Formats: sequence, structure tokens, C-alpha cells
Amino acid sequence: MKHGYVKVAAGVPFVKVADCNYNIERIEKLIFKACEKGVEIITFPELCITGYTCSDLFIQPFLQRQAEEALCTLVERTKETDILVFVGMPIRVEQRLYNAAIAFQNGKILGAIPKTFLPNYREFQERRWFSSANELSLSHINIKDFVVPIGHNLLFKYKQIGIGVEICEDMWTATPPGTRLSLYGAHIIFNLSASNENAGKHAYLRALISGNSAQAICGYVYASCGYGESSTDLVYTGKAFIAENGEILSEMERFEYGERLLINDIDVEYIRTERLINTSFKSVASVVCTEEMTEIPFYLNEVKEYDMTRPVEKYPFMPSSKNWKERCQEMWDIQMSALFQRLIHIGTKKAVIGISGGLDSTLTLMVAVHAFDFMGWDRKGIIGVTMPGFGTSERTYNNAKTMMNGLGISTREVEITESVRNHLAAIGHDGKSYDVTFENAQARERAQILMDIANMEGAIVLGTGDLSELALGWTTFAGDHMSMYNVNASIPKTVVRLMVEHIADNGGYAKVVEDALRDVLKTPVSPELLPEKDKDGTNRQSTEAIIGPYELHDFFLYHMIHNAFSPTKILFMAGKAFGDKYSKDMLKRTMTTFIRRFFSNQFKRNCSPDAPKVGAITLSPRGGWRMPSDAVGEMWIREIEKF
Repeated sequence: MKHGYVKVAAGVPFVKVADCNYNIERIEKLIFKACEKGVEIITFPELCITGYTCSDLFIQPFLQRQAEEALCTLVERTKETDILVFVGMPIRVEQRLYNAAIAFQNGKILGAIPKTFLPNYREFQERRWFSSANELSLSHINIKDFVVPIGHNLLFKYKQIGIGVEICEDMWTATPPGTRLSLYGAHIIFNLSASNENAGKHAYLRALISGNSAQAICGYVYASCGYGESSTDLVYTGKAFIAENGEILSEMERFEYGERLLINDIDVEYIRTERLINTSFKSVASVVCTEEMTEIPFYLNEVKEYDMTRPVEKYPFMPSSKNWKERCQEMWDIQMSALFQRLIHIGTKKAVIGISGGLDSTLTLMVAVHAFDFMGWDRKGIIGVTMPGFGTSERTYNNAKTMMNGLGISTREVEITESVRNHLAAIGHDGKSYDVTFENAQARERAQILMDIANMEGAIVLGTGDLSELALGWTTFAGDHMSMYNVNASIPKTVVRLMVEHIADNGGYAKVVEDALRDVLKTPVSPELLPEKDKDGTNRQSTEAIIGPYELHDFFLYHMIHNAFSPTKILFMAGKAFGDKYSKDMLKRTMTTFIRRFFSNQFKRNCSPDAPKVGAITLSPRGGWRMPSDAVGEMWIREIEKF
């Protein structure tokens, strides 16, 4: 299964100016090299068959005929391959010459796309030789024995995959043809380019490609000409980019003397889903798409096992390509802004937090301190409550006390063991069976204490539960599930950990607080509801031992909710990301747990408290995620079993 991926490439060959036979030999070698690597669609630079810098030689009919002969030779030599190829060359149509991209596959020329916007400013003089696609009067032309569609309205289609083409300057305009083609159904835009080197231009070009792919919600493959082009007045060194919906997936190193291929995978399924979700994209398409497109069929191989070039990010909520410290600071600031705005609206400068010494309550505490400091409020308005019970370990208890005292907030301690015993006895529970009632009674007792203290103090209770726990339903209904405002609800466990680490390193707090924060990071995640402890006092009740690793659950959550991927695609990606750490059976088992818990716990999410969206996903029933509580996940489970 290809899982919606298409393997694409940008090739930059050596050229000799006006030596078409040499140039197609170089292109041919890169085509076969790309085929060996499983590439399905490849583009080469603008006018690569002749060289971009031929200048007035373009006017020579001899060069035009040689370019056509060379093209047909290249098409014939590569007819045994299945790869769809785009090359650039001059095409004469009646009394006009066009700078065109030619598409061919399996020994057949499929179409010709002339450049629409011709630069005629600064160092460029293309109107001296070429005409715009807008001046084209024919819809078909003859290239040797082929009758070929020509125009700026060509769309290459295979099943539900659309491919569009634009040429260099087209991308730099206010209305890029590639964006228009995307609205008509092109999922990947290929750009044949000739961009010379200027100091500072490369960064602008990179931003332009990223921005265009985001605006058009498309994949973008860009190839620009390289060594061998004339250096009389300009310098060409070869460059290439592959982008997807605003993200540069890969780019070619500059100033490397050699012929190069840039290969990556475009996720067309992801692009299609994003367009389905994005109502603005659909609205624009319904207004703009009024002209008739010429659809040209091409072919992609179907494979049983797809060999993906593109690396899969293990932690999609905090990609390695991003500056994680900068992102953590931004998220912390968003949480802080949300909290002080809520407190101002209510008219209080007091907040109550249950401090367990675990990751989540630690982050909530640090958000509250950040907000109170920002507003210049007395930290004593933060009331930290530690509520030791049957399973509380010395380690978490000491860390909770150390952080509260070190930060100078108000502190309270309410021991819940006796009150929980009394409650269990009152309802006829023996107090010795460590069942779900035994566990949940503690969580609900703590919630009651926090709510009552908040009432006494004129404060609000801040929730501590994170996105991962909401997704899995790893929370006690009407216990830690409930609060008056939850600043953590859209932050997954893997990111909570990173944020606490960032705060420890960069918060500027006293050393005793920083040390406690770092020890919280080292403490195994546990609800600490059962009495059994190890020799070091650590609670034996490990959350990840019960439900599986949070890094997998967060991976599944992101790709199921944010990307709407199928179970088999998510497992395929998980195998690429975590195959060296977890077995296939482990991935399937953990994902089955995730699906079962996700579907069965929607009722908890449907009545969750107000919580700001901070990261990529929110499961808030008020717009983030809406699902009936009695929806079933059996189809997802059956799909997992097939993998």
C-alpha cells in the first residue's frame, strides 16, 4: 500500500549551452537513477534541453529543430520506464516561440505547458525571444509523430491525484498558475525554473515556495538549473525544493559541483483531507474555477509495500524541525495569557491547584506563577493543595512541597486517607479491594476538597489533565476530570514533559525549584492510587505499563485527529518512526488500546471544562472535536487487525 504517498524528485543535470544531445544524455542518466530509487514523477529545470542561457540562439530554427529531435530521442530511450517526466525546452507554434515544459511517460509525449508570465526586468529579457501562454491560439500541436495538447490549462490526472505545472516566474507573480491549478484539483505543482544566485535571494525563494504550497494546500516540487549554464553575467549553481502545505520537506545543498537528485514523498491523502477540512479553500474554488481544464491521464504503479524516502517524525506535536524551546515558551505564554484573562473576567486574583508532584500539576502550577508574575499579582493568590493518600510516594510529596515553598505560593495539606476510608465504609466497600471504586473515590475526594477551598477563597480550581489523558479517558469522571478552567487540556503528555524541561532550564527560578522540576521529569508517570511501592518509595502503579507508551498514544492521536489518517496508514508511519524501538505487535496492541479508550470515553470529553486551544489539537466539544458518546470503534479495530 502506498498510503497516499507519491515519490517525487527534482533533478539538476550538468548542461552545455546549446548542446541538446549532451543535455539529454545527462537528463537520461538522472531519469534512470531516479527510477532505481522508486521515483514516480520527476521534474528538471527550465529549458534544460537547450540550456536556459542560449539568449539569441533561441531564435535559430536549427536550435529549435535540434531540441525537438533531442526530446524525441529522450522519450524513446526512456520508454521502458514508468516515470512521469517534465523537461523544459523552446517550442515553436506558428510564428511564436514558447518557453515550455514537456511531459512524457512510457515513450509518449503527453502535453506541453508554456510559461505564462515572462520576466522582462533587471537581468531577465525573456520577452525578447518568447511569447506568453496567454497568446497561444491552438490547443494541440505536433511534435514529430505526436499530437500533443498544449496550454496553461493542462491537468495531469491519475485516479484521484492531480498534477499541475508552472514555470519559474509564474510562481513569483500575484496570481500564480500553480495556485489556480490547485483550485482545479492539482495536488502537486511542479516548477521548472532558472533562478540565478543573488545574495539574499535564496532565503526569499525558500519562503515563497513554502508560502505558495501553504496557500494552495499542495505539494510543490521545484528544480532550478545549475552548472554548465553561462556565467557571462549570471551564476547558476542548481537548487531544488520539495514542499508540502507550507513545510519544506527537503532542499538541495547549494554550491555543490555535481549532478543531483532531490527525492521525497508527497502525501496526497493528507493534502486532500486538508482541502476537505478547509472551507475557505472550497469557497474560493467555487468562485474561481470557471474555465475548462484539459485532463491528461498518466499512470502510477500500485505497490504492495511502499519504500518511503521521507522520514517520519516521532513527535508530531513537537517536530524536530522546529525550535522546541521557542515553541515551548510560546505555548507557556499562551497558557499564561488565557489564564489571566479568565481571572480578570471573573474578577478574582486567586486560583486553587491540586499539586501532586507529577508532570501535569507541575505545569499548571508554573503557568499560574507565570501569569501572576506577568500581571504583578501576589503569588500568595495561588493556593497549592497537596492531598497525600494511599499511594502517594515520598518522592512526589517532597517535590510538591519543595516547589510550592520555593515559589512562595500559599500552601495547604489535606490528608485524604481517613476520609476516603470513611466514605468507602459508608457505601459498603471493604476498603481492601484495590478496584476502580477504591481508585476513583480518592480522585473524587480530592476534587471535592479543591472545589470547596475555591468556594471558601473566592477562587477558581485550575485543571491539570492533559490532552493525552483526555483522549484516552485516563481520568476519573467528576474527579480530576473536572475543574473550573484547564490550561493543559490541549497539550499532550510528550509536550508537557518538554515544557517542564524548558521551564526548568529557562524559567529563572530558584535552584531548589529547578532541581525539583528536574526530578519531576525523572519520576515515572503514575496516578499513585494504590499502596504498593518499590524499595525507593516509588509507586509501582505505572501508567505506561498499563496503557502503553505515551509517545505512541500521542503519535496515534495526532495522525488520527489532526490528519484524519486511517489505522493502517498510521501504523505504517509508526513502523517507520518507531520500528527500531517497538515491534509490530506492540504497535498494533497499543493502537488497539488507544482506539478502544478513545471511543469509549467521549462522554467525559463532552462535558469537559473550558480550556484554551494552545497546540495543534483540542478535543473540546465546543468546536475542537464533536463525536457522539455512543459511537463505536469496531471498524478501526478490524482495520488494525488487518495490518
